[in-house]
Amino acid sequence: MQLTPLSQQDVWARVSLSAEDIYLFGTMITGFWLIGAGLALTYRRIKKRNGLFKPPQVITMNCFRDILQKGGSAVDAAIAALLCTSIINPQCAGIGGGVIFTVMDSSGKVKIINSRETVPRNVNSDLLKLCRKTTEQTTECKWIGVPGEIRGYEAAHRLYGKLPWADLFQPTIKLAREGFPIPYYQANNECFSFISLSLSFRKLYLDKNGNLLKTGDTVKFEKLADTLEMIANEGPDVFYNGTIAKNLISDIQDAGGKLTLEDLALYQANVTDAWNISLEEYRMYFPPPPAGGAILSLILNIMKGYKMNSEPKTTDEKILFYHRYIEALKFANGLKKHIRDPNFSSDKNLTEDSFANHIRSLISSDKTHDPQYYGKNSYLDSIGTTHVSVLAEDGSAVSVTSSINDEFGSNVLSSSTGIILNNHLNDFCGSFSFPLSPNRVLSCYSRSLLYFSGERPPSNMAPSVLKSPSKTLVIGGSGAEMIPPAVASALMNHLWFGKSLKEAIITPVVLVDSKSEVKPEPKLEKDVVDGLEAKGHKIAKFYNTVNAVEKAGNCISAWSDERKKGKAAGY
Repeated sequence: MQLTPLSQQDVWARVSLSAEDIYLFGTMITGFWLIGAGLALTYRRIKKRNGLFKPPQVITMNCFRDILQKGGSAVDAAIAALLCTSIINPQCAGIGGGVIFTVMDSSGKVKIINSRETVPRNVNSDLLKLCRKTTEQTTECKWIGVPGEIRGYEAAHRLYGKLPWADLFQPTIKLAREGFPIPYYQANNECFSFISLSLSFRKLYLDKNGNLLKTGDTVKFEKLADTLEMIANEGPDVFYNGTIAKNLISDIQDAGGKLTLEDLALYQANVTDAWNISLEEYRMYFPPPPAGGAILSLILNIMKGYKMNSEPKTTDEKILFYHRYIEALKFANGLKKHIRDPNFSSDKNLTEDSFANHIRSLISSDKTHDPQYYGKNSYLDSIGTTHVSVLAEDGSAVSVTSSINDEFGSNVLSSSTGIILNNHLNDFCGSFSFPLSPNRVLSCYSRSLLYFSGERPPSNMAPSVLKSPSKTLVIGGSGAEMIPPAVASALMNHLWFGKSLKEAIITPVVLVDSKSEVKPEPKLEKDVVDGLEAKGHKIAKFYNTVNAVEKAGNCISAWSDERKKGKAAGY
């Protein structure tokens, strides 16, 4: 939906979060839009009023309202958003994980802050021999990477923050201490069953009789509140060199993990220039490897070569479009083995038009192929991510994705700090590494044992900012391996087919998983699905979320995915 031009007297923000329900606040704030992955927005104009529209999570919105009312920057708001969602959705993200920021300042300069987890110094040398096991077997302490979330916040705040560091934490600290009702979507999610298997979670999510808390029961994160308060008051170093570091490492080592105080002390966020490609009138800026931006750009460059300027109308046209798109996804999946931390290896061929042209030449319009045709791909699918997009009145923008990898990460909760630890080292599973060239696209060899201390694992995260002479588009997604195809689908439908952001994001999405199974959403027409099966594709099911916000001149439009049944929030 396109909105009326912004003015000093009539300015508003839209906020959605990674949760099932959202709240409306009556306060007017100047020139911010916040969109959180995982929730849809329905847009309605909010005039000045004092009450609250109160579905289940009004508390969540307080985290952002307070920061915006104090005059915080886009980055301030994004950090507060991530802190808050880490409490509301601890299964997806938190300070025991990692984060990637794509930030465009008001002058149009774009920087990447990558504070994904890194490999500990004393990691088991044979860890990757366990990679072909099930997801449950990788949610253990041995898969914990060195957490980078707080160093990422520190770097982003140092470069772009306006408010005092401590202010960003206060809404979440209050929320964690006072508690909040467990939302329906969380209590009824099968991932919640993991908690009953982990002693460390029982104080949080089990009642005195040992029963799992139900929808509406109050959950508090009191230990985590203490930890956040210490970080707010003493700064990030207390997490990496101080009391929190000592307590956290003690808990991890007691659980059998390999992290050390030295690992935390040596951790640094990585601030770099963004990679970019040309996409219609836009330059699309995204994080370089080991993030998933290169994979996203490859998908778009492959599809760009088909020169589509209108949406396919007939069933045959739709079948051909989705078939080509699925083939692009299969090649992209096969090439994930090349995504690696540039501090250890780097190759930019994935973003070049000539490379996309070569891949496109390997795509047949009438049939698919065996998985080996696209390059061996044995990565494990994971789903624990959250995303926030922010667009400010001064033209600055933030696209940021945070993750602990699988739901509840490693399933290890530090009892002394309240921090849920990631299991991001299993992102190395199925990875390979060697120089890319058009003649070696399908070559592969095992990368087992070829990870290094301090290396960041490959990722599907692709927080992106698109900029044209008159427009800014901020986009990203959650859902791990679902992110590149879902964001690519939204961009194709918006930029090439002329759909609004809402229409583009709710368009049926197709995913290709690690087994080369094609997973179309149920809304995709049956005749199209049947046509894809006739070309040899194996069909399954899936789920994802995307959100975006765009400014064109003085008008702003935004949409966050309805696949998680969110509501609008306005200031």
